[in-house]
Amino acid sequence: MKKYDLAVIGEIYIDHVMTGFTKWPQPGEEAFAHNYVREIGGGAAITASALARIGRRVTLIGAVGENEMPWIAQRLSDFGVSIAGLRGGDGCTGVTVSISSHIDRSFFTYLGENANLEDLLDDNGLLERITAARHVHFAMPISAPLAGRLLGALRAATCTTSLDVGHQAVWLKDEANLKTCSRMDYLLPNEREAKLICDGSANDYLEFTRANDWPSGVVKMGAGGAMMRCSNGALHVNSPNVRTVDTTGAGDAFNAGFIDGLLDGRSGEECLRRGCVCGSLSTCAVGALGALPSRGEFEECYEETYG
Repeated sequence: MKKYDLAVIGEIYIDHVMTGFTKWPQPGEEAFAHNYVREIGGGAAITASALARIGRRVTLIGAVGENEMPWIAQRLSDFGVSIAGLRGGDGCTGVTVSISSHIDRSFFTYLGENANLEDLLDDNGLLERITAARHVHFAMPISAPLAGRLLGALRAATCTTSLDVGHQAVWLKDEANLKTCSRMDYLLPNEREAKLICDGSANDYLEFTRANDWPSGVVKMGAGGAMMRCSNGALHVNSPNVRTVDTTGAGDAFNAGFIDGLLDGRSGEECLRRGCVCGSLSTCAVGALGALPSRGEFEECYEETYG
């Protein structure tokens, strides 16, 4: 039996989330938020925290500023995430300012110590740490050389893999990186990111993954649910109806629910449903972590929506 259900590798930020805007400001204009929260963010921290919150054994590998390490370590530990792979550097922790409404969000980001993440991962002990997990999720624009070094070894260690690079337009259009995508068991883009890959709709993207023999095809569609390639076309799952406050981190929470289904060996439809439940519930409070559901809340929403 492996030590962890999941190892998450990727970027960690301090999020400054502002919500409740009546309109998006134009250049030179000022708009006032109704709510503000400072919280840990970044795809790696959100996905790890969401899975730990529903009872999974999770370790997180990432880079933060030494000055912010005590607060970040305590916050992650509150969710039950192992921080053994967290490293503090001389610089600042990455920062994201999230401008969020109930419909969508925009981000302004400073990489901080995340810029040194690949150097952190160039460590002979890394493979030993991550192969102690059943599944490895990358929440970062992983370079082709690093992917080439890790993916074969992970497969040999019977680890399944997933990847969410976020809205990295240049990365997603690079042929070398698309080769990396083709080697992941699951790539988890949203609609905008899928369009960058294939220059088409969600259905076009699923056909692109089929034509290029990718192991899977999944697209996150926000309030519209999610889609997955299947043997006779495409499977679509609707999201639960919730009172959305802030969509920051919803896609990363979806990843957690989806991976939870994978860990249980469930069908593609079940994985999509779990992803939609976790992603939707995460939008019910300001900040990426405040509304992550417990296992009981997760199961109650699932039953109400799909039962």
